[in-house]
Amino acid sequence: MVEIVVHDLRAFTHDRHAVVDDRPYGGGAGMVLKPEPILEAVAGISRGEETRLILLTPQGRPFGQAIARELVEHRHLLLICGRYEGFDERVRERLCPDEISIGDYVLTGGELPALVLLDATIRLIPGVLGDADSARYDSFIEAMLDFPQYTRPPVVQGLSVPEVLLSGDHERIRRWRRKEALRRTKARRPDLLLRADLNEEDRRLLGEIEEEGSC
Repeated sequence: MVEIVVHDLRAFTHDRHAVVDDRPYGGGAGMVLKPEPILEAVAGISRGEETRLILLTPQGRPFGQAIARELVEHRHLLLICGRYEGFDERVRERLCPDEISIGDYVLTGGELPALVLLDATIRLIPGVLGDADSARYDSFIEAMLDFPQYTRPPVVQGLSVPEVLLSGDHERIRRWRRKEALRRTKARRPDLLLRADLNEEDRRLLGEIEEEGSC
């Protein structure tokens, strides 16, 4: 079972206006999240060594499937969502959290990154998905994009499902899917192939794709 609890930083303030941000020292635009409410929140919510503390920030390591597999091994994740111009630096200095970013762009706050991280991680928990193979064969599981998928009807506006998928020949289907995954990855994300663990068959299939002259 997965339990998601949202904590309001204002509940960890002690002034009458429940202030969680202030102007930055040295001047500049925007506001900065104060350290005290965050530090008190973590102290009150953390389960000690069981807790994996994560700061969602553009300065963090880029989030990917490998990190999702890493996080799913932890029973308790505590995600700190930023706002405004970010956090008082003493939050990082005191907590030494794992800093994670979902991409090189700016959002209003860390709530959406938190949802992205949670969705990618939770779906890896056994029993969450109706079909366990869905997560096993997802894009990026092995640094590879997914192969094309088709369903009924077999012909739509003159476009047909590839014959091999209707053949019932499981080995041909497996090989076709692998080749199309390689073809798609080569065309759209060639950077992934640089870190993919390719076997001898993969290299043969890539050679065939090169000879065909199309991606």
